[in-house]
Amino acid sequence: MSEYISWSPIRRLMKHNGAVIVARDAVDELVDWMGQSAEKITKVALNLTKHSKRKKVTKDDILLAIKYFKG
Repeated sequence: MSEYISWSPIRRLMKHNGAVIVARDAVDELVDWMGQSAEKITKVALNLTKHSKRKKVTKDDILLAIKYFKG
């Protein structure tokens, strides 16, 4: 998954939230988790899109997919 999400912006985000020193493997783990989560959410959103007989995945599809995973 790390080929889709850049390491630097994630590290900057962590620094902005107070993490001054972060191990490289910690950032890598977060990037992997984000990629896996995005993949799962996209698959659910795509199923919602197809069910609605549309081709374009919308913001509402993504929000509904996120809500599905939150339980």
